[in-house]
Amino acid sequence: MVSKGGEWHGVMPYLVSPIDERGRVKRAVLTDLVEHLIGQGVHGLTPLGSTGEFAYLNRHQKAEIIATVVEAARGRVPVIAGIAATTTGEAVAMAKEAEELGADGILAVLEAYFPIAEDGVADYFEAVAAATPLPVCIYTNPNFQRSDVSIPVLKRLVRSSPTIRYIKDASTNTGRLLSIMTATEGRMKVFAASAHIPVCVMLIGGLGWMAGPACIVAPQSVELYELCRAGKWEEAMEKQRPLWAINQIFAKYGLAACIKGALELQGFDVGPPLAPQAPLDEAGRREVRAALEIVGAI
Repeated sequence: MVSKGGEWHGVMPYLVSPIDERGRVKRAVLTDLVEHLIGQGVHGLTPLGSTGEFAYLNRHQKAEIIATVVEAARGRVPVIAGIAATTTGEAVAMAKEAEELGADGILAVLEAYFPIAEDGVADYFEAVAAATPLPVCIYTNPNFQRSDVSIPVLKRLVRSSPTIRYIKDASTNTGRLLSIMTATEGRMKVFAASAHIPVCVMLIGGLGWMAGPACIVAPQSVELYELCRAGKWEEAMEKQRPLWAINQIFAKYGLAACIKGALELQGFDVGPPLAPQAPLDEAGRREVRAALEIVGAI
């Protein structure tokens, strides 16, 4: 396992949030999924990322999901808990709660209804980092956020807050990742997202990837990571091509719908995405099944 003070690396699936029709966390299902993924060799677990539908959950549900994943992981891999809020005070409280629940790190997201000035963005993440000694990974997704985290802000954060050590940037711009590494002089370590081709991010110095698809293709993802670590780039690209087809399906169907639908096909009773999101229709299920069959995931 990577200790709280050690460097994170590898394949860290964004977990789904199994919720029943009464709004209760399906703890047994989530526990089974955690056990399955650890058995497949993943290097960490990330509850309450975008695949975890954090924007659709209340505070109690979020806490129960973190507690369930921490308990199920039993210290075998680090648990990086997602926290997201529109106010700094709420984010600070959630970060402290994640630490109390046993998380090994924080995945910090800034939700914003109104655009936030750069100083406000930096202040938000600095407050989260100051609230807990846990390592912090910033998650930025400019496609869905009103206020992105700019490179000047990232340069400020790595100097002001030493526990902010990682970023998962979900833009489609891999060149931006290289710019972040250069601008922060290597102090901001990078994880790929579903929007990036993991092999390419590993080639430029990434540590791994945090992504929903790793939930449904865990062993294939771990194999891909090991090929990259060994510098076997030609073999890695051969492995990457069929896996990328799974990412492309997300352009047609919702992320949570795809991952939850795929997990249902694999035997995990995770349920549909939370309303008003739509579940996969029959055509989507067929397409997801076909993609899983191609890579041997079903």
